[in-house]
Amino acid sequence: MTQSAYWQRIATKAQQEQRPFFSLAPMEAVTGSVFRRVVMRAAAPDVFYTEFTNALSITHPKAKFTTRGRLYIDPSEQPKPIVQLWGNSGADFTKAAKEVQQQGYQAIDLNMGCPDMAVIKNHSGSDLIRHFDTAKAVIEGARQSDLPVTVKTRLGFNDLNEYETWIPFLLKQQVPVLTVHVRTRAEMSKVPAHYELIDNLVQMRDTLAPDTLLQINGDIADHQAGIKLANDHPGVDGIMIGRGIFTNPYAFEADAKPHSSHELLELLRYQLDLYDQFVAMGIQGHFAPLQRFFKIYVRGMRHAAEIRNDLMQTKTTDEVRAIIDQLEQAE
Repeated sequence: MTQSAYWQRIATKAQQEQRPFFSLAPMEAVTGSVFRRVVMRAAAPDVFYTEFTNALSITHPKAKFTTRGRLYIDPSEQPKPIVQLWGNSGADFTKAAKEVQQQGYQAIDLNMGCPDMAVIKNHSGSDLIRHFDTAKAVIEGARQSDLPVTVKTRLGFNDLNEYETWIPFLLKQQVPVLTVHVRTRAEMSKVPAHYELIDNLVQMRDTLAPDTLLQINGDIADHQAGIKLANDHPGVDGIMIGRGIFTNPYAFEADAKPHSSHELLELLRYQLDLYDQFVAMGIQGHFAPLQRFFKIYVRGMRHAAEIRNDLMQTKTTDEVRAIIDQLEQAE
């Protein structure tokens, strides 16, 4: 179960280049097809994930239409993203896994770390840290397709020491990749990531599941920070970057270089064009989530706060383009 041709290709390529593999973290209302393609143009990681999608919704007669935008993959997307699913029923995951395989997905990741209260009340996400039996049923359910099944989690729910039982439990499931956000659910992102525990995680992996690839997530800003973390902690196979992409859309550049305001604004234009195409396809799209990206492109510019405030007042992509035109004329 541990060995996966899909993940072996990713790991082997990174090993040949003497580095960890890199991925963009699954993020709600962020890592849809539009933004994945923006990052792909700026500097692509080895691995992309979708937004997290409710396993039950994927095959539910009424709800399945709401997942269309979340699960959409553009033909230009290379590599294809991994679908990340959340839920608490093994049966739901069995049906969802078979459906996403039919849709062309090549790998599944299970969300066992989301700290959102709505997800937790649904007995899903990080709530599974408190329910080993449900977590096991979810993994077994997802494995009823032919796709490799991986897990993303946190160190614990409320107590940091929970990792001493939770992580070994997951490793014993022999998943191809275990991604650990090195904080607890209770800590959210309010405290520094617990890098001091990474070597313990590596040792657990080496003992219990030597074929499982270990990926670390939390406070990793860019490619260079990821390389340093992997060098500091031998045995780490992969690096996942999440919020770092909001500071720097070029976070995955192996050779970091400065980027002009013009380059950043052109990247924003590209995102606006992709967004318009997405909506024109009849896939539900909301303008408000697009606004959360504006800070990425104006950070570091003169009068950045004013520019962002102007952008947040916009209601259409054309209004955003008009502001971009003004900014570029003023350069």
